[in-house]
Amino acid sequence: MNNIPMLNGTNFKKWKEHIVVVLGCMDLDYLLRFDPPANLNETSSNEQKFAYENWERSNHMRLMMMQHSILESFRGDITGNRDAKGFLKEIADRFAANKKVETSTILNKIISMPYKGK
Repeated sequence: MNNIPMLNGTNFKKWKEHIVVVLGCMDLDYLLRFDPPANLNETSSNEQKFAYENWERSNHMRLMMMQHSILESFRGDITGNRDAKGFLKEIADRFAANKKVETSTILNKIISMPYKGK
């Protein structure tokens, strides 16, 4: 967990790589490998209950780890997504949009810079 860098707005790719590796090593990547199971009911088998509990545990732990490794100033902007996959997608979409704006801003600055003739 200490190897996961704090997500600060400029290091999303590195942050995501670390999250995936750490969770894989901790065997908490269950929800990356499997779709969410159907909700349990009275007729659910032991196998279905086991799959549901594994998915829920993995989802809960992953959400906690991701939330803990994001700067507090960004946490408020993320909705209360209860699904870690959805949470990660929301973060990815947000930082992909920021990256596009940042790239556009830098390109505009470069284009509008005066040429000094060297």
